[in-house]
Amino acid sequence: QVQLVESGGRSVQVGGSLRLSCTASGGAFSSYAMAWFRQTPGKEREFVSAISWSGQNTLYADSVKGRFTISRDRAAKMVFLEMTSLKPQDSAVYYCAAEQSLRVTARIEEYEYWGQGTQVTVSS
Repeated sequence: QVQLVESGGRSVQVGGSLRLSCTASGGAFSSYAMAWFRQTPGKEREFVSAISWSGQNTLYADSVKGRFTISRDRAAKMVFLEMTSLKPQDSAVYYCAAEQSLRVTARIEEYEYWGQGTQVTVSS
């Protein structure tokens, strides 16, 4: 069983930057693909970015490509999301997710474990 805890969410101005962190405990973290999703009220949770167990393969939603960077520290059991050039439409609760798989996917139904989320608010 993997437990995930997100941190780093806060209010930031348009154009600003933010780094989200996700700390994992339990389970064999190194064998899990990790991802970030986000959700706003009244909308479905949407894929943001994912990284393979090795860190060598990454995926990004078109809306964040070139602005967000996902990375992981396998020794520290952490995953990060570096967010730059933030826009109001990036405002959401950001969730960390884990999937025990050698491949990386954007499919939400593939992810078994979820954190509680961290709020990001981008304002002008």
